[in-house]
Amino acid sequence: MDIAAERIERLHSLARAAAADGADDRARYYVRLARRVAERNRLTLPRAFRQFTCDRCDTYLRPGKNARVRVRDGHVVITCDCGAHARYPYEG
Repeated sequence: MDIAAERIERLHSLARAAAADGADDRARYYVRLARRVAERNRLTLPRAFRQFTCDRCDTYLRPGKNARVRVRDGHVVITCDCGAHARYPYEG
């Protein structure tokens, strides 16, 4: 794993910890920084990171706190407080 990928993983854990502590601005800063690192190094963000961040407002999503999770026919719909929707398929 190269340095950029390690930094993205570290920023993901920092964003998760900041969101758990209620420091939403700090978590948003970590998410934006991780996206910038990935963009500059032409890396894709890990799946867990992409699924727990809002594409529109860069918020780290916490189901029940700032995100709503609903299960529909064959997919999961995650709705951020800003109104953005993300849909992920599942087998179930």
